[in-house]
Amino acid sequence: MAVADWEKFITQTDGRMAEVRKGAPDTAEGFAALAAGAMKDGALDAKTKELIALAIGITARCDGCLAYHARASARLGASREEILEVIGVAIYMGGGPSMIYGSEALAAFDGLTASD
Repeated sequence: MAVADWEKFITQTDGRMAEVRKGAPDTAEGFAALAAGAMKDGALDAKTKELIALAIGITARCDGCLAYHARASARLGASREEILEVIGVAIYMGGGPSMIYGSEALAAFDGLTASD
């Protein structure tokens, strides 16, 4: 899916995920704990982990992953050049589908940093 407005997409997805959190609170809490544990600074810093997550989102063809991890990468100071290198690695690992979703990831990053 080509997302035209990434901020709107995140807002819409946040609302949908809120419904899941209400309906499956134990699962949602477990997922949140998993995310917090995986993304905290350790041998790798949070920005590096977000860039890895973005690459996985590209290869998994997950629009939500692109939106959230592009935004988090931007907030953690990732440059457009770093995003492009991540896209290159994802294309190498994921082939043609990653080329398509890599371009979507760049659109997400650009769309979410346009007002910065």
